[in-house]
Amino acid sequence: MTVQHDPSVYERIQAGEQFQELRRRYRSWAFPMTIAFLVWYLLYVVLSGFARDFMGTKLFGNINVALVFGVLQFVSTFLIAWAYSRHAAAKLDPIADELRDETKSADEVGEGAK
Repeated sequence: MTVQHDPSVYERIQAGEQFQELRRRYRSWAFPMTIAFLVWYLLYVVLSGFARDFMGTKLFGNINVALVFGVLQFVSTFLIAWAYSRHAAAKLDPIADELRDETKSADEVGEGAK
């Protein structure tokens, strides 16, 4: 048995204040963080291409600035993923759970009417 979802339920939820708040919270975190990461990444690329002497500066042993910056790219990626998971758990998931429950109950009411 396939459950048919009434599209008007999703349109109503999407137009609702809670969904708009969810989108606002997501975008207010994701867009600035994406821009910050891209700037950080492009800084690494530009410095690697145009500031070779600086990037080749040895810090200790055979470890130079370029290697440290490269490793920091991985570190920053994992830190952003960790920070996003905390942000989502605290700010996004509670609203998303409410919206999911609202959708389920609206679908159940719709099924009862059939």
